[in-house]
Amino acid sequence: MPECQNCGSFVTDAYARVFTPPDVDDPRVCPDCTDKIRDGADVRTARSPRGN
Repeated sequence: MPECQNCGSFVTDAYARVFTPPDVDDPRVCPDCTDKIRDGADVRTARSPRGN
Protein backbone atom coordinates (compact mmCIF):
# COMPACT_ATOMS: atom_id res chain seq x y z
CA MET A 1 0.00 0.00 0.00
CA PRO A 2 1.32 3.50 -0.77
CA GLU A 3 2.36 5.73 2.11
CA CYS A 4 2.97 9.45 2.52
CA GLN A 5 6.63 10.49 2.17
CA ASN A 6 6.10 13.27 4.74
CA CYS A 7 4.26 11.64 7.64
CA GLY A 8 4.28 7.93 6.78
CA SER A 9 0.48 7.53 6.80
CA PHE A 10 -1.04 4.97 4.48
CA VAL A 11 -3.04 6.36 1.55
CA THR A 12 -5.37 4.60 -0.84
CA ASP A 13 -4.21 3.41 -4.24
CA ALA A 14 -6.70 5.83 -5.82
CA TYR A 15 -5.24 8.81 -3.92
CA ALA A 16 -1.69 7.86 -4.95
CA ARG A 17 -2.78 7.42 -8.58
CA VAL A 18 -4.33 10.91 -8.69
CA PHE A 19 -1.72 12.87 -6.73
CA THR A 20 1.58 11.32 -7.85
CA PRO A 21 3.37 11.23 -11.21
CA PRO A 22 3.25 7.90 -13.09
CA ASP A 23 6.78 6.88 -12.05
CA VAL A 24 6.28 7.60 -8.31
CA ASP A 25 4.51 5.19 -5.96
CA ASP A 26 4.21 7.28 -2.77
CA PRO A 27 2.71 10.81 -2.56
CA ARG A 28 4.81 13.61 -1.05
CA VAL A 29 2.00 14.80 1.24
CA CYS A 30 -1.44 13.48 2.17
CA PRO A 31 -4.64 14.89 3.72
CA ASP A 32 -3.28 13.97 7.19
CA CYS A 33 -0.29 16.33 6.78
CA THR A 34 -1.50 19.48 8.52
CA ASP A 35 1.90 21.19 8.25
CA LYS A 36 2.54 20.73 4.50
CA ILE A 37 0.57 21.32 1.31
CA ARG A 38 1.14 20.72 -2.39
CA ASP A 39 2.00 23.90 -4.30
CA GLY A 40 2.17 23.06 -7.98
CA ALA A 41 5.12 20.70 -8.45
CA ASP A 42 6.50 21.51 -4.98
CA VAL A 43 5.56 20.91 -1.36
CA ARG A 44 5.66 23.81 1.05
CA THR A 45 4.89 24.57 4.69
CA ALA A 46 1.28 25.61 5.20
CA ARG A 47 0.88 29.35 5.76
CA SER A 48 -2.20 28.97 7.93
CA PRO A 49 -3.62 26.16 10.04
CA ARG A 50 -5.68 23.63 8.15
CA GLY A 51 -8.93 22.40 9.67
CA ASN A 52 -9.51 18.71 10.15
